Amino acid sequence: MTSVTRWKSLALLAGVVTVAVTAQTPATAVPTSTTAYDDTYYKDAIGKTGEPLKDALNQIISKDVSKLSYDEVWDALKKTDEDPDNSANVILLYTGRSQSKNSNGGNADDWNREHVWAKSHGDFGTSTGPGTDIHHLRPADVSVNSTRGNKDFDEGGSEVGEAPGNRTDDDSFEPRDQVKGDVARMILYMSVRYEGGEGYPDLEPNDKVDNGSQPSMGRLSVLKKWNDEDPPDAFEKKRNQVIYDDFQHNRNPFIDHPEWVADIWK
Repeated sequence: MTSVTRWKSLALLAGVVTVAVTAQTPATAVPTSTTAYDDTYYKDAIGKTGEPLKDALNQIISKDVSKLSYDEVWDALKKTDEDPDNSANVILLYTGRSQSKNSNGGNADDWNREHVWAKSHGDFGTSTGPGTDIHHLRPADVSVNSTRGNKDFDEGGSEVGEAPGNRTDDDSFEPRDQVKGDVARMILYMSVRYEGGEGYPDLEPNDKVDNGSQPSMGRLSVLKKWNDEDPPDAFEKKRNQVIYDDFQHNRNPFIDHPEWVADIWK
């Protein structure tokens, strides 16, 4: 075999290998993750997909949970959302602004408790349970929170003047890129955690907006996309750990295993 022939053979072989790797690992795939909790906390979920995975996670994250009152949420958020660069402040969800922990309240530039799964979607209000679950409660600027209201999540609309990077229209809200995945994982956590037991509504995502008072939040296809595009960062992971260690003693499984989103909602 000549050197040219050998080169062509090697090039062809390399091309086959490259194609095979590319086919097996699409650019949009969420990498499979492993955690220190797989052999303990998640042991009954590992290896499952679809409804069996969702059912297993519901049992895991609903067991031995500590529930907060709505007043206790204030102090919890001061710890879960603490600014890592300034322990006197919290980071606000939609604006990304670092603001004094003590400036919580109802005035326009205060921060308040944002229900990421809008509390009117299922009409659970601020009652103990879904209304006080800090996995989906975040500090937010009062007026920006009002702009979001109870809208479903989707892409598009006009930019929110007070919160550049966020967009809104009549029936949906699009958060800034840095927290799109956070929002998706909070919504999907709520769907797995609240399945109609304990007197709570059965919360489910759907691929619609303008869900009104139905126990549904959309748009699912967009939330799945955001989960892929904005993987969990250090702030989100630390928040999950603080909730587990210090408050509710359960975890958001989609922060630990973001690939489980696609495994459940195919």
